[in-house]
Amino acid sequence: MAFNVNLVFEWSALQALTDTPGTGGRLRTLPEDFRVEEVPAYPLSGEGEHLFLQLEKTGHTTAHVLRELGLQFGVRDRDVGVAGLKDRHAVTTQWISVPAKFESRVAGFEMDGVRVLQAVRHGNKLGLGHLHGNRFAVRVREAAGTAPQAEATLAQLLTRGVPNYFGPQRFGMGGLNAEEGLRVLRGESRLRDPRVRRFLTTSVQSVVFNRFLSLRLARRLFDQLLAGDMAKKHDTGGVFLVEDPEAESLRAARGEVSATGTLFGKKAKPLTLEAGELEREALGAFGLSPEVFASRRGDRRLTRVFAADAGVRPEEDGYTVSFTLPKGSFATSVLRELMKTDVDAPGEGPEDEEAGAEEVGAGA
Repeated sequence: MAFNVNLVFEWSALQALTDTPGTGGRLRTLPEDFRVEEVPAYPLSGEGEHLFLQLEKTGHTTAHVLRELGLQFGVRDRDVGVAGLKDRHAVTTQWISVPAKFESRVAGFEMDGVRVLQAVRHGNKLGLGHLHGNRFAVRVREAAGTAPQAEATLAQLLTRGVPNYFGPQRFGMGGLNAEEGLRVLRGESRLRDPRVRRFLTTSVQSVVFNRFLSLRLARRLFDQLLAGDMAKKHDTGGVFLVEDPEAESLRAARGEVSATGTLFGKKAKPLTLEAGELEREALGAFGLSPEVFASRRGDRRLTRVFAADAGVRPEEDGYTVSFTLPKGSFATSVLRELMKTDVDAPGEGPEDEEAGAEEVGAGA
């Protein structure tokens, strides 16, 4: 398999897990073809100093809604809480928190394409990443393949897991964010906005992680572990060094543990032994070393996640697939396996981050 050697996102450079035929098809013909609903991390108490608003929006980014909310409520940006960002090219449902003193203004809130589904009090402000995951329902139109074909691929993903790639929305229009991010890391960029600079550098971390994961898939290491891997337990979240890869690979095959990849930075140590060799190969493909990420904090990311509540419903011109993913995972990783196309390819798909993308390695 040939890999590209630049930082531009391309699905063709990333190994797929399944070898079943793709269905093809089109996404997002209509906004309602792509539905996303946040799954809260905890139940709301019904009392407290904060008001949680469940919003359904169409045709707006989360940032756009927050700006309008601030204007109509008179609430300061720092007093608004959000668990994650949601795409504008979809019908999305998410929670936003504001101080409870603004409760009287909820009934008067008006914005085309946005409606308040419910308002519930709670004791704390909503924080970034404070969600369990996201529930997706995606209509695939003009599919040459059949719904049973999609079901066969989905069955493999449910058993083996979903490759936890960063999707194209992480890399911006044209997939070029990582190229500018590398200039930021090297001190060559003229950009001054610190938030933009941080986001661009996360794209560099992400492209290296994607390469590392793709190498594992290409070498049939997706559900196996190597000496030197830092593995994560799916039930407790505990991370540990793999010293006995044969024994731990049995647990990985059962879906109990999975390898993690490094989002490089000063708090994330590079992998060692066999896993470290693979990681250095991924870095070397871009001519990078861990030292270039010294300004970042760093983090670890699972190489696979497991979908839940999944199913396929036949439609007249294709099918609708539904599934739930943990926070930080991309629906496009599932859709790419089903369709075997350049799902939401940079320059063709939405330019916003997909639901869940921004929770990954927040601050990394």
